Amino acid sequence: DARKSRNSMISASFNFINSIIGSGIIDYSIILLIKGGNLSGTNSYQSLVHSTFGFPGFVILSGLQFLYPFIAMISYNITIGDTLTKVFQRIPGVGPDHILAERHFVIILSTVVFTLPLSLYRNIERLGKVSFLSMVLTVIILIIVIIRAATFGPQILPTDDAWAFAKWNAIQAVGVMSFAFICHHNSFLIYGSLEQPTLANWSQVTHISVGSALIISAGFAVAGYTTFTGYTQGDIFENYCRNDNLATFGRFCFGISIITTFPLECFVTREVVSNVICSRDLSKTEHAAITMLIVAVCTSISLAYDCLGVVLELNGALSATPLIFIIPSACFLKLSSGRWFDGENLIPAVLIIIGLFIMITGLIMTGIYPQGCSHGVEMFYCADANASTSEMYTEKLVELCTVSIDTHI
Repeated sequence: DARKSRNSMISASFNFINSIIGSGIIDYSIILLIKGGNLSGTNSYQSLVHSTFGFPGFVILSGLQFLYPFIAMISYNITIGDTLTKVFQRIPGVGPDHILAERHFVIILSTVVFTLPLSLYRNIERLGKVSFLSMVLTVIILIIVIIRAATFGPQILPTDDAWAFAKWNAIQAVGVMSFAFICHHNSFLIYGSLEQPTLANWSQVTHISVGSALIISAGFAVAGYTTFTGYTQGDIFENYCRNDNLATFGRFCFGISIITTFPLECFVTREVVSNVICSRDLSKTEHAAITMLIVAVCTSISLAYDCLGVVLELNGALSATPLIFIIPSACFLKLSSGRWFDGENLIPAVLIIIGLFIMITGLIMTGIYPQGCSHGVEMFYCADANASTSEMYTEKLVELCTVSIDTHI
């Protein structure tokens, strides 16, 4: 039993890290969510809000809880289309006009072959090994990004004010970080997958998962920005040159990692639909039909839109921020005793204020100053890098010819 419990916690940790990889999140907010569930005697995010704020709160939460992972799946498909097309173009005979270089075909192919079959699983625990694979690939990608920061970064001149601590529109970045930070929407799912779902075990899983994700995320942030500074794209692999073989391998790992993350978000969207519309466990036929409908709609939108940065900003400000900062804190404050400024109630009250500010300001600024998108465009510094490489090869060839001539003479 002890071994099964340990394996269950390890599997839950892999799933949890996989759902928040790309940034760390304040584990206080996650534990606060589970505490609220224990205080109200509920075992899901939706039932917690329903017992605390009634049906209106349940409807708002359900909409946000569906919207966040649904938009996340759209962003994952956009990333897959951007990333794997460049990988395929490194295969001999696959040029820009080849079907494997067509992002629409690649998105549909990955959906039919990988993401849809994985999303059809009924038990989230079965994705533990898949999440572990995603973690391993993420570490490999981080190593590649760090290597390129040292070898490619010095060739790119930094942008003006690249090292300023923060600019006036930094609030837009908070929305993107919120998108990466969030894991509240599937916290109860993973909490329930523990062999012994206690607050102590959950705290241990949370600390391990959040700590690991935070370290990896900080590594990506520092290495990525120091390499490209103000030229950094929403998808960092859009910054690397197409003929960079190491970056191509990183793109491949990144694409597979995203494919293995997609099903976790589909689990949540399906659960929301099940709870709101059916209010019961789904039959096998209903399970398959709803899953295919969600994946089909998500894929259709991702085929029509290809700018990742704006998708991340909107999802962060519109859905992730309320799910992280506002709702868990509001539930805890209503369930706990004492005034809002007393003891452990103070921090949740502050989180609500911060969340409202980030959400409102982020939405306004995203509408006024949308992030630019250079999808599929080779960055200008790649021409300089290609020229330098060609010059190096020419010099080497001349040197070899000279040696050969001298030898014959």
